[in-house]
Parts: sequence; C-alpha cells; structure tokens
Amino acid sequence: MPDIVHVKYQQTGKSKSTNELGMREMQQKAFEARTAQYLLIKAPPASGKSRALMFIGLDKLVNQGIKKVIVAVPERSIGSSFAKTELKKFGFFEDWIPNPKYNLCTPGGDQSKVKAFLEFLETDEQILICTHATLRFAFEAIDEKQLNDCLLAIDEFHHVSVDGDNKLGLVLSSVMSKSTAHVVAMTGSFFRGDSVPILLPEDEEKFIKVKYDYYQQLNGYDYLKSLGIGYHFYQGRYTDAIDEILDENKKTIVHIPSVNSGESTKDKEQEVARIIDSLGELEYQDPDTNVNFVRSKKSGKLLKVADLVYDVQKERDKIQNYLRNVSNVDDIDIIIALGMAKEGFDWPYCEHALTVGYRGSLTEIIQIIGRATRDSDNKTHAQFTNLIAQPDAEDDLVKLSVNNMLKAITASLLMEQVLAPNFKFKPKFPEEDDDDSEDDDNTIKIRGFKLPSSQRAKDIIESDINDLKAKIMQDDQMLKAMPGNVDPEVINKVLIPKIIKETYPDLTDEEVEAVRQHVVVDSVIKNGTIEEQGDKRFIRMADSFVNIDDINIDLIDTINPFQKAFEILSKSVTASVFKAIQETIDATRITMTEEEAIILWPKIKNWIAKTGEQPSIQSFDPQERRLAEAIIFLKEQKRKAQANE
Repeated sequence: MPDIVHVKYQQTGKSKSTNELGMREMQQKAFEARTAQYLLIKAPPASGKSRALMFIGLDKLVNQGIKKVIVAVPERSIGSSFAKTELKKFGFFEDWIPNPKYNLCTPGGDQSKVKAFLEFLETDEQILICTHATLRFAFEAIDEKQLNDCLLAIDEFHHVSVDGDNKLGLVLSSVMSKSTAHVVAMTGSFFRGDSVPILLPEDEEKFIKVKYDYYQQLNGYDYLKSLGIGYHFYQGRYTDAIDEILDENKKTIVHIPSVNSGESTKDKEQEVARIIDSLGELEYQDPDTNVNFVRSKKSGKLLKVADLVYDVQKERDKIQNYLRNVSNVDDIDIIIALGMAKEGFDWPYCEHALTVGYRGSLTEIIQIIGRATRDSDNKTHAQFTNLIAQPDAEDDLVKLSVNNMLKAITASLLMEQVLAPNFKFKPKFPEEDDDDSEDDDNTIKIRGFKLPSSQRAKDIIESDINDLKAKIMQDDQMLKAMPGNVDPEVINKVLIPKIIKETYPDLTDEEVEAVRQHVVVDSVIKNGTIEEQGDKRFIRMADSFVNIDDINIDLIDTINPFQKAFEILSKSVTASVFKAIQETIDATRITMTEEEAIILWPKIKNWIAKTGEQPSIQSFDPQERRLAEAIIFLKEQKRKAQANE
C-alpha cells in the first residue's frame, strides 16, 4: 500500500553546520545549559547527543569543579560512540580522551567490570564508559556519596522507569537524593509504550530540559529531503510475504518479530534463513567477518547480508565488529536483526527500516525509524515500513489483531505530527486586527483558546506535548472511540482530559483545560491541510474548510482528532476484514458516562428537530446509534433517581 505519511524537508544544511567551537545546532543548545545540575536532552537520533555530552562533560571537568564523568549506555556496541574524539582542532578547548582501561563496554564478565568501576572511583582518572548493567551492579557495592562531584550521564534515558522493578530508576532516584552528583540524561524519545512514567513528577521538575525536535534535525540536512511511513498487511506467514516489500536495491535493516509475538514462527534462525532464501541463494559466509554473500534471484548481483539474530556471541561479535567499521556504501546491503541495531546503531547509508509486527512502544518505533534517517549522499528518501498481520475475520484472535492495527496506524500518525513543523497557537480577541506583523506563518490565532497560566502547564506543552499525545493515542478507550462511534466533543472534552488528569494528577482543572486545548488544537491542525487562496489561508479539517482567521475552539472541539486513523484502515483492508474490525470495536466500545450523555443531550434534541424522529439504535451510522444509546442511558438514570426518591 502507499505511504500513509510522507513528509518533505528543505535541505537547509543548518542542523549539520558547526559554530566556532565545532558544535552543531543541537549541541549549541545543550551547551548553553551546561551549568545545570540536572539536564535532560531530548533530541532525535543522529543529532549529535554523544558529542554534546562530551562538550558538557569536559566543561564540567575543567570549569565547574566536577572530578569525574561516568557515561552509561544500554548496550556494549553503543560505547564506541564515546571513544576518543578530537575536539580541539574544530575550536573547542579540550579533547575527549577516555583511558581505554576504563571503557568497560568490552567483552568480559560483570564481576571484573564492577571491580574496574570501583577502582576508577579511587584513581585520578576522569572518564569512565560502561553499560547500564555495569552501573546497576557497581551501585550495589558503593555508597551514593562516592558519586559526589561526579557527572553521571545516562544515554538512551527512556530505559529508566519509576517502576519498582526498574533498578536503573532506583539508582537514579537514589543518586539525586543522596549525593551532589550532576546528571545528564539523553534520549531520542521520551515516549513509553506503557503507563509507567520515566521519572516521578518531583524528580522531573528538577531537570532543565533541552529539546531539539525532529523537524529541525531533518529539515537541516544536506541530502535527505523526504521520509515515508507505510504499512503492508499480510495473512499467513510473514516470511512468505516479505519479498513483496524487501527491495534489494535499498540499503535495508529488517527487524524480525519477538519470539513472544503472534507474528513470530517461534524459530528465529529459520526465519532468517527464509528471508535470505527470498533474496536468492546463499553462496558462502566469510569466516572472518560472518558476512553472508547471497546471489540475488532477481538481478544476479552478489548481496552482502548481515545476520544479527544468530545467538552465538563469539560469531555475532565478528559481524558486529565488521558493521562498526563500515565506511563505504557497498560494504553491506541488508541487515537482519531482532533486538539489536536499534538504539545508537549507526549505519548512515540505511534507506529502509522494515519492521515485522506491531511495536507496542513508540520509543522503539522512533528508534527504528532513526536508523534510516541519517543524512548520507547515497539517498534523498528514507522509508519506514511496518509489516503487520491482517486479522482473519474467522479467527478468535481478531480482537488482538484489530487493536494492533489501530495502534500501529495511530503511531504512524503521531510520527507524522512529530516529524512535521510545529505551530504556535495564540488566543484571538474580537477587537484584534488580523494583520499582525509580529506573527509568522507558523502562528495560528484561535478564538476562545486558553494560554497556560502556570509554569507547570507551560512546561508540559513546551516539552511533553508529543509524549502526552502518544499516551492518548495508545489508550484503549481512545482506540475504541476513534472509528466515529463516539461524538468528537466527548473525545475532546471527556476522554482526553481524563487521560491528562491521570498522567498529571497535580494539575488544576484550569491547567488541565489549557493542556487539553493545546493537545486537541495541535492534533486537529496537523491532521488538516492548510491551503492559500489569494492573500488568505484556509484550513481543511475533516469535513470543514474554513478561513484560518475565523477558526475557534468550539469548531475544533467538534472534530475527531484521530478520525484519520480509521479512514486509513478502511481503505487498506478487504470489506470482510473491515466488517470484522467494526464489529470487534463495537463489541468492546466504552460504556456511557454521565459526562458524555450531558454533551450528547443537545445533539439529541437537534436530531429530533431536524428529522422529526428519535435516533435509532439499529442505525448503520455509529453516531446515530450512540445518540440512541444516550437516550436509553438517560432514561435509566431517571428511573434510578425516581426509585431512590
């Protein structure tokens, strides 16, 4: 099927150009906040977070009284991002030179690494690089105060959680409360696919946040000018369908499904063999590098294929070392992986990230897409494709499949909003002149719009709006409401504020309303299309086409911000499957609440006034059925009230 998301960029080169200190745009922003004790850097893959940490860490060592820098990464392969780096020759005042002895991202047992960690704390050495696991184990053997005057830098910070079983989260909380250590947290995504927050609100408030968005990064490249996100649905085994979308002419990373997922055949090595068979015939495997040489059945050329699924560590180390030293576009053609080659994996030539199976974590989706969005002169377009099982209308698992399909599509629509330019929203007052020279084309004024009155609400809107949207769009109740069987005003005024309150229980009703309005307005506007006619701008939102100067919050609240997801799905599957999807959603629909009934009551009266009839519970129109259900609900509430009297 064609892409459901296609974003174009201007190739300004701005995100890659450097200043007099050798810093790129994102690194300059981060360095401006270098004196913060707790610093959170939220920036996309390939924006230069590793080097940003080097600049900040060296400044803390030289100018801020910090004695040691400890860098923790999620897996060994990412440790190479923090290897010796020359910075002076580009204008900075110091080079990053860790002692190889204290780069603990090397093969070996945990006990020896913990011993080296403890030894490091007693030496005059200043830089240590380790895995998250080594940090956790070492922390059990030290007192928090041993980290006084140290900088603890945690890469891929979304691995942290306040969950009681998350040891890294406990380490961080303990360090912050019981030592004078500084913390730099870095992540390409603050999303989580579950309900567990990364930090407690009181800890999160201590962090200064530096945000660099995806549009800034991708728009500022030299070569990449477009990104596509698409879905391909299959029935049967994915290994029989993958050759329809696996293009040997595109540098591709294939992520096969977890063995615990419904898409998996439970034999991961056999799945790799089938993928290789779909490409052609395996001629030989290089014993020194473990690169597989496959003769293409389509073109006859020799393809270089890397297998990162094979479990034998010694053999996998060979191919990982080879990939780490790739320096030419022809060095590798296709990489097949399971859990690896996501975070921190750098293959700039990658054009296509092909993922099998729905990924429950939006963090994981962003990390995978990030593998293909490096800037490189071999590509102008990057592609993410999700190969997803299409539900069988007769299958007992149709409910699970439907849920996965909806979540996958809403995830892609969220990515579309994340990857697009941001708008600024302001309230518009009746006496205000439409011609305001202070505002640019990305500023939209809306009648009835509320600006946040507190710093807390401002911070959420400034830094967490996409994270909040992710939570809303992946919520089970929201998924059931998306197809149009719940009135848009109920979605916008009941369901969304409920999720905001659950996410930020400390917000007042006024703060919740300001955040709610921003979420809804941002979603509706970004799902719409802005068109220019003469000197006026119009916006097409769902079934509305209005002058942007006449837009108001009441109009926006009548639009389902997630309607597009179901429209996409309706065009992507067969009629029988779509009917099964509708029936599945109807069967699990959210129950009526008093808040929803109150919103629907004036709509019921309007319906009766227009048609002369009450809404029918047998109607094919899901909104008419919902109005009929509201009448039944209200009658039942009235009966209960009379019985109580």
